[in-house]
Amino acid sequence: PLTGYGAPREALRRPPVRSEPILRMSGRGRVMMLTFDDGPDPRYTPDILDTLAEYDVRATFFVCGEMADHNRDLLSRMADEGHVVGNHTWSHPLLTRLTRRRIRSEMERTSEVVERAYGEPPRWFRAPYGAWNRAAFQLGAELGMEPLAWTVDTLDWTTPGTGTIVERVEDGAAPGVVVLSHDAGGDRSQTVRALRRYLPELLDSGYHLTVPRRRLV
Repeated sequence: PLTGYGAPREALRRPPVRSEPILRMSGRGRVMMLTFDDGPDPRYTPDILDTLAEYDVRATFFVCGEMADHNRDLLSRMADEGHVVGNHTWSHPLLTRLTRRRIRSEMERTSEVVERAYGEPPRWFRAPYGAWNRAAFQLGAELGMEPLAWTVDTLDWTTPGTGTIVERVEDGAAPGVVVLSHDAGGDRSQTVRALRRYLPELLDSGYHLTVPRRRLV
């Protein structure tokens, strides 16, 4: 269709400048959220998406711009399948060691790639290593993003074993929990296998796996 004939975009409230990231999600019932950082990686992300699709579950992917730029087809698939894509900077630097100008560049470049491949700019941001500072909070808000951290860290990047990852997710399961895993940045085959095990078990336990929501104007 010609420009102007498509469905109008949802208008969002401008996010506040926070002094700390959001750690848990609000809502009623046994609701949890799965998040995956550092991708997308064509070796592991498709398998994760396949498992999520098998169980009709949505997740949130905090992507690095340099990975997303080379794997735009995976961002398009995430959009098609209803997943949320967040901003995890361009090159995964430690933000607390960067100038404000560099932080803005890391965020803006990633948001631009996400918007082109996913169809809309990211509305959520996660600092690499969980290292937040005032500039990150301010710039994230200026770019229309809320800062989201996590409640349960699987530490899957240490390759502790599939069983250990499963145990960490299941032991930490509780209403409002945000689970951190990774779909890139190294060998993530344990993460892929662990998801296949704990996802059906969480669903059988009555948990609803969802994605973050932003308030409309």
